[in-house]
Amino acid sequence: MERARPPPAAPVSVSVSVSPPVDLVLGATSCCLACVFTNPLEVVKTRLQLQGELRPRGTYRRHYRGVLQALAAVSRADGLRGLQKGLAAGLLYQGLMNGVRFYCYSHAEDRGLTQRPGGTVAAGAVAGALGAFVGSPAYLVKTHLQAQTVAAMAVGHQHNHQGVSSAFETIYRKQGLVGLWRGVNGAVPRVMVGSAVQLATFASAKEWVEKLKWFKEGSWMVALAGGMISSVAVAVAMTPFDVVSTRLYNQPVDERGMGKHYRGFLDCFVQISRKEGILALYKGIGPAYLRLGPHTILSLLFWDELRKLTYRHQQHGV
Repeated sequence: MERARPPPAAPVSVSVSVSPPVDLVLGATSCCLACVFTNPLEVVKTRLQLQGELRPRGTYRRHYRGVLQALAAVSRADGLRGLQKGLAAGLLYQGLMNGVRFYCYSHAEDRGLTQRPGGTVAAGAVAGALGAFVGSPAYLVKTHLQAQTVAAMAVGHQHNHQGVSSAFETIYRKQGLVGLWRGVNGAVPRVMVGSAVQLATFASAKEWVEKLKWFKEGSWMVALAGGMISSVAVAVAMTPFDVVSTRLYNQPVDERGMGKHYRGFLDCFVQISRKEGILALYKGIGPAYLRLGPHTILSLLFWDELRKLTYRHQQHGV
């Protein structure tokens, strides 16, 4: 049976349609490619979000003071390779989370659910929640590894893992299978918000740019412009959830596997606001945007272009 074309609000041009399994591969590939370029900013963002944990501003030493200074500080403390800390876990997370996310969104698109009022936002949120759940163990390990540094520059709890595989093994041995999903209650709302905003705003922004005819039809610049607009909304909406998620993932645990600092998402949100001030929920928004911006732009641009290439091959029977 011939597949129905996606509606105008879908995050690719209306003539492009690929199957959900193909979208799983394309979505995972595009986000992994973007991750290679943006991982150094993810390291800096993680350090900034953990800096001064549960302490009022001005009562702790600030090792990291901005994007450029923080990049230099990480390089001095951990070497240039330190800027790519957690890359393997990050790639695993991007592949798992975004493969599931794009597959689910494409399936909703294929069934016409995104044509309904609010369908794009709802599909993006549900797809993001499922992706976050599947990818949570990889994000947990990524956060642990990116927080690790020499004692003089340490922020947050130091888990002292030897690598990706040993991190999974240590967590599983000490906390069991459930321990690998510790922090997922912060990850799900984080990715739901980010995914819903990203997919909805990218679709609308791309359609708006196409209507304005800034670029010729089918140009990759249309996707680039849509991604640039989308990234602003994603950074603003997602950063508070990102801060909470980072704290939940990195906190130490007791012998029962319970967090020593926070009981859960709401408790973390309240404690940060009360002890560090409401603006602490936007810690690291600079590198967060600089990371989310390029990552959003690159991943959606790669996804859009890969979908068009795949569609052309399918049409020509290659």
